[in-house]
Amino acid sequence: MTHQVHAFEPPERFVAGTVGPPGERSFFLQARGGGRVVSVALEKVQVSLLAEKLEELLTEAARRFGVDLELPTEEPLSSDNEPLESPVDEEFRVGTLGLAFDVDSATVVIEAIAAGEGELEVDETEAEAVEDDEEDEEEPDDDLDRLRVRLTPQATREFISRAKRVVAAGRPPCPLCGQPLDPRGHLCPRHNGYHR
Repeated sequence: MTHQVHAFEPPERFVAGTVGPPGERSFFLQARGGGRVVSVALEKVQVSLLAEKLEELLTEAARRFGVDLELPTEEPLSSDNEPLESPVDEEFRVGTLGLAFDVDSATVVIEAIAAGEGELEVDETEAEAVEDDEEDEEEPDDDLDRLRVRLTPQATREFISRAKRVVAAGRPPCPLCGQPLDPRGHLCPRHNGYHR
């Protein structure tokens, strides 16, 4: 069986978003470009970790390569608060996320690789790596579908900002135990199981 590589270099739009009400949300990465839209499903923790690792990647790229990644002060970040484009058809469920910084083009490369048989993980070692030339490396799981996007540092910062808003837009946490509050009631372990 052949695998597909959905490449957007660069995409017209690349965002993290959700479908469904809080507590029942499904998380997606969605890329649009060249008249096509690709949506891949992932976990909330993967979206949160992706935003965190992208921030670290930009900081490390600026430190190691001396690349000026600062945004112009007169242009604020644009806020993309639009919903995901419909219909949201899941191409695959993400198992591994990989990040790289291409020094030659000063762009960030994000790769979401489909989960293999029973696999669902975030490859933190790959996410932490800052690579000048990702083509020289052997790619793991060559037989799995993948979504690859290439973003400018500014587009990466816009993605990070939206991803953080999407993750934070869920159910508020219980002030005592930190677990999400359910609109129908919350069994708080700190109250010996009484509803709050």
